[in-house]
Amino acid sequence: MKYLIISDIHGSYEGVSLALSAFEHHGCDKIILLGDILYHGPRNPLPEGFDPAKAALLLNEHKDKIICARGNCDSEVDQMVLEFPIKAPYVLIIDNRIQIFATHGHLYDPLSLPVLNTIDIFMYGHTHLYDLNFQNGILLLNPGSVSLPKENRPKSYAIYENKVANIYSLHGHKNLLEVTLP
Repeated sequence: MKYLIISDIHGSYEGVSLALSAFEHHGCDKIILLGDILYHGPRNPLPEGFDPAKAALLLNEHKDKIICARGNCDSEVDQMVLEFPIKAPYVLIIDNRIQIFATHGHLYDPLSLPVLNTIDIFMYGHTHLYDLNFQNGILLLNPGSVSLPKENRPKSYAIYENKVANIYSLHGHKNLLEVTLP
């Protein structure tokens, strides 16, 4: 299974549109959405192409391919317009014996990992900073943000398939980081 991993859309129709183009470009099977979907939040500026209603419609066209964890900016009102479940604080995915724990990052993060017997990959968003590294044998993967990256980083997303994870820039699909699980 090939996954597109995105986070922190914050209502950007442009961000969703470009992320879905990446989904097609890479020939992905599923989308792992790590929360903060429609609302920009009180601390964030309006992202480019801010149009949460259009972003919701575009995501709903792919509802059968989306696996989603709730972000700190996601609410019950958002669930009313999105046609896929968004309220779970995390999702657990088993892919070819690799255990993936996917969450937004405001409840669990690299400094506060969940208590589970085995996690091979910990996916999280929230920081708007892409990251791809190992900590105590666990691959930490943060795709960054498709709308409001921080620290002058590019808008970004991740791809995971067969023990290989990559971070790409949203514009031009430039490979920024790559890691292979042992």
